[in-house]
Amino acid sequence: MEEREYEILCPFAAKSRESLGRLRPEEPCDIRTCYQRDRDRILHSKSFRRLKNKTQVFLEPEGDHYRTRLTHTLEVSQIARTISKALCLNEDLTEAIALGHDLGHTPYGHSGEAALDELLREAGIGRFRHNEQSVRIVELLEKDGRGLNLCRETVDGIKNHGTANMPSTLEGRVVRLSDKIAYINHDIDDAIRAGVLTEEDLPREYTDILGHSVKSRLNRLIHDIITESSGKEEILQSREVGEAMFGLRTFMHQAVYRSERVKAEEKKAQRMLKALFYYYGEHMERIPDSYARLTEKGERKEIVICDYISGMTDQFAVREYQELFIPKGWTE
Repeated sequence: MEEREYEILCPFAAKSRESLGRLRPEEPCDIRTCYQRDRDRILHSKSFRRLKNKTQVFLEPEGDHYRTRLTHTLEVSQIARTISKALCLNEDLTEAIALGHDLGHTPYGHSGEAALDELLREAGIGRFRHNEQSVRIVELLEKDGRGLNLCRETVDGIKNHGTANMPSTLEGRVVRLSDKIAYINHDIDDAIRAGVLTEEDLPREYTDILGHSVKSRLNRLIHDIITESSGKEEILQSREVGEAMFGLRTFMHQAVYRSERVKAEEKKAQRMLKALFYYYGEHMERIPDSYARLTEKGERKEIVICDYISGMTDQFAVREYQELFIPKGWTE
């Protein structure tokens, strides 16, 4: 399998044989490359399965067709694999990074992330960032404290998929751009479905370049990256398309992500997560042993509580809040 990679991958692609390896060395698999094994470990993890009940943008939407954190992840993976395949990069590493990039996301999306970040800053500990939490999950929290023991290239791509950082591999850089392509376009689709905006509301200065439908925009963005990056040791966009994409992203922040209609329930969600945080701080016995034992290894309890809360689905957080704070009626 590793020999075949040298025949089909471009010179700049990540090769399994050249991987920097895992934190804990393992015997190689006889049928899967190391990056295939990473992909499979992420796919079978509990954190990955919980993404199906975590908010993307719209909190507890009434309808079966709005994106969740899981469907977002799958769309990122599909876009990233398409680009990687066209550029003869390592699809297995690309897919592993894409499937793992949002494992650390909190319930209630970025509003939940902001709540935990505020709590850690108040405690004087640091910040909460979902990309760093994703790394903490794959290195420590999964498998009852053993982690998934992924390859360093996979972890690097997960950690550095945000706007501020740059992954070391081209595969990671493909995922970094694919994440933005996916959420800009599927969030437009969901916002139109929700009646928050219409296709005609999108700025024509951007849609005249990218297209006037989700399908046409995805097609233009993906083809542009492939055309601009082919044969080069970098993942690139043309200036015109890149500026239009980030202009559309800025528009979405103003018109959707920060809109009163979308944010109407976010304050409630944040108050709920903060109430859980403070309660667990006084009742650590409510924290599962797999998390609580980390305090015995020197972890601050505030970080451990954030580990537990960030792993919750939206529904589990609500049930836990109801159990702890909502009075129950007497029954005969």
